[in-house]
Amino acid sequence: MKLNCVVVDDSSIQRMIISKLVNNHTSLHLIGDFSNAIEARSCMSIHNVDVIFLDIEMPVISGFDFLDGLKIKPQIIFITSKAEYALKAFDYDATDYLQKPIALDRFNASVTRAMDLHLLKQDTKEEDGEHIFIKSNLKKLKIFTSKIKWIEAFGDYVRVVTEDDTNLVLSTMKAFENDLSKKKFVRVHKSYIINIDKVERFNSKFAEIGITKIPLSRNKKEDLVKALSYA
Repeated sequence: MKLNCVVVDDSSIQRMIISKLVNNHTSLHLIGDFSNAIEARSCMSIHNVDVIFLDIEMPVISGFDFLDGLKIKPQIIFITSKAEYALKAFDYDATDYLQKPIALDRFNASVTRAMDLHLLKQDTKEEDGEHIFIKSNLKKLKIFTSKIKWIEAFGDYVRVVTEDDTNLVLSTMKAFENDLSKKKFVRVHKSYIINIDKVERFNSKFAEIGITKIPLSRNKKEDLVKALSYA
């Protein structure tokens, strides 16, 4: 499992340094790096982001102002050259606070902390999380909907692809479409239902989930765009 990250820093050199650290870490996936909060916010309206590496002193919109404007806040790892912001940073429930220049071992420690918090939150969600039951290989399985990546028609069966495994179910796409949240799951093709939280990018023909390209029907693209805009 990898945490989806964005880097927000008005310094191109610092963005390059932090982005390199993110790309070199096996537990992180870089969604994008941005010079200002406006671009970052636009990206986060489309992509699911787990961690923001955030500079505090930026022109127009500071790191703190950026966070004040977010309805849903990912984990925050502040990055700054000044220690004086540390106390205020933790008022924002920051995962960590890194001072420039960033040492590799200190960066790795922050990532470990972020991963531990993420897993803890996932475990807590799963205790009471939204779920469905499916019957596969004569077994009844409890599937948490937050882990479903996509659902695919497979002959007389339906293939349920999750973060953990894949199961074949003797059912119909319509049955799954009725059982799943309309806010989180969109029928984008006669053969595919996708979890919009898992979509990393899309164009006029495909929605990408990891390395998999899910085809989009021409008349279903608008449904996906509308769902992502409200996510």
